[in-house]
Amino acid sequence: MKVVTLRNASLHAEVLPAIGGAMARFDWVQDGARRAVFRACAIPPASPSQVACFAMLPWANRVQSEGFSFDGHAVVLPANRQGEPCPIHGEGWQSAWDIDYQSETEVRLSLDRRGCAPFAYQAVLHYSLLDTALRVRLEVTNCGAHALPFGLGLHPWFARSGGELLHAAASCVWKKDGRGLPAEKAALPVDWNFASLRDLTGDAVDHVFGGWDGQAKICLPEQGIALRIGSDMEYFILYAPKGADFFCFEPLDHLPNGQAAAPGLAPGCTTRRTVVFAVDAM
Repeated sequence: MKVVTLRNASLHAEVLPAIGGAMARFDWVQDGARRAVFRACAIPPASPSQVACFAMLPWANRVQSEGFSFDGHAVVLPANRQGEPCPIHGEGWQSAWDIDYQSETEVRLSLDRRGCAPFAYQAVLHYSLLDTALRVRLEVTNCGAHALPFGLGLHPWFARSGGELLHAAASCVWKKDGRGLPAEKAALPVDWNFASLRDLTGDAVDHVFGGWDGQAKICLPEQGIALRIGSDMEYFILYAPKGADFFCFEPLDHLPNGQAAAPGLAPGCTTRRTVVFAVDAM
């Protein structure tokens, strides 16, 4: 299996082009030792979703199984994960990506889905190491005949052993229905208000947060890492099952299952998003 290794004096990353263009690991290097920023995976991983970080496109999270109507067109997407009735996380995470360019500190991957339906597109996934930061750039171009609501997101995994802290200011959260789809916008409960640093030891969370300013901080005490996240997206999903040894903080640029009300991307047009993960000591 092809593994693309990226490294500089402070960071080490491994990318798997054939497994969704995903990251297998992202580490901070200090005094010659590597400390895990993202939870590392086995190579090959147990499944395409059990990696360190993967891109979500041409939509993120779940879409209702019955589909939706957009601009007069019916859009129905097939289920794509065993045991999950709703199509989830898009298509990129289950696809093999091509390497367009690579160097010691960056790699540019591409995915050609021009012949597919209902979403026909070309996508780019660009990883680069910049001093003590990882920059991830996502872009997708609509290659179809009519506008569709394309969306982008990123799904990193973090190890959880206790004492992890999160700061990510949002203005609301969505309650879920029985299929895990956002169903009702609600005010933030006190325990889910991360406007200041707070721990993740409370009740289980698996919800979409909105009104995010695109800035977050995650403290990983076991690794001694303070991670700052900067993004041009306005939503995030926090997935932190109670008692689990992991959690996920997922930036995304649209409300899951909100495609029918989302703005469409016209044929030939491109949407781009960036997430930067800047590493420092706690």
